[in-house]
Amino acid sequence: MKNFTALGVEQHWVEALKEQGISAPTPVQQESIPLLMEGQDVIAEAHTGTGKTLAFLLPILQKLNLDKRHPQALVIAPTRELALQITEEAKCLAAAEPSLSLLAVYGGQDVERQLRKLKGGAQLIIGTPGRLLDHLRRGTLDLGGIKMLVLDEADQMLHMGFLNDVETILQEVPYRRQTMLFSATMPAGIRKLARVYMNEPVDVKVKSASSVPVSQIRQVVVQTTDRGKQQALVDMLNTDRPYLAVIFCRTKRRAAKLNEELQEMGFQSGELHGDLSQNKREQVMKAFREAKLQLLVATDVAARGLDVEGVTHVFNYDMPQDAESYIHRIGRTGRAGGKGVAVTLATPRDIPELRNIQKVAGVTFTSSEGGGQRRPASDTADRQGR
Repeated sequence: MKNFTALGVEQHWVEALKEQGISAPTPVQQESIPLLMEGQDVIAEAHTGTGKTLAFLLPILQKLNLDKRHPQALVIAPTRELALQITEEAKCLAAAEPSLSLLAVYGGQDVERQLRKLKGGAQLIIGTPGRLLDHLRRGTLDLGGIKMLVLDEADQMLHMGFLNDVETILQEVPYRRQTMLFSATMPAGIRKLARVYMNEPVDVKVKSASSVPVSQIRQVVVQTTDRGKQQALVDMLNTDRPYLAVIFCRTKRRAAKLNEELQEMGFQSGELHGDLSQNKREQVMKAFREAKLQLLVATDVAARGLDVEGVTHVFNYDMPQDAESYIHRIGRTGRAGGKGVAVTLATPRDIPELRNIQKVAGVTFTSSEGGGQRRPASDTADRQGR
């Protein structure tokens, strides 16, 4: 396996990585970084949790001209949470380079603060489509000096209806630039975008990084009813006593209601969904990362790109909408070689969708009745993955 130095990463960045406990590149980093260092356009198919953020951040940071204070690199992410997560990773690296300035541009923040930072000069901009467009319309953001552009989780931008916004932003960026597209899947809309806006891109698809490592995750289905679902969840929380757990709900209202009821029962829980202010979201995520909260009750969009060390359990309180969402959800646990548990609470009407997920995702579930009394099953059955 190549190390970061062999990939072309300069020594002071290698040292910055070591300070974070990162010494060996992941497969997607091994394939992407040398191409990006050479200035190639790259389309990388990589799921969350495979190290894709560093795969594009390291080449960007190394190639920035720190003598110039205008924006030179732009990273577009579909959600505020993902933009914030990328920003945190970039800040950890930027600590090694005092003259490097970066700015996160997303909704829910103080616009005036963003304006002051933009006037002061930032070489790297990380933002969501809506707020980036807002600054472009105000005339407060000039993308004329952008040399490197990243579209992160491009398939989610397509699913969330952001593709038109993204194309509007791309029209403000110089034609002669390096473009990097990272996506968990490559639907037709993303391929079309790549053909129009990229220059002879190189495809990177790492098989070992193309899916969540389900072999590390024990997947359980608890058969229950709508009325018995909450009690089944509580029984499992009391039985398993997870260190950190993410509980997925279908809607913002259901997440808020469940969180309130869990708090009333004495659980250390918080909620994460689109109705929260950005300041509140950041407070909740900070408390969860520091294990001051045991449970995070979240919607799919709010948890997109969520990467927290130590999540031992994922609970699908409501069924995911499809197999891809299921894989995304359970991928919040079993990370970095650890083991995890994913529990799906299924009512009788959920069974057809559950069978479809099993077929499409190629996973095998351990089955049990509601109430937390799980029947034992062999490790082989538990751990088969696609």
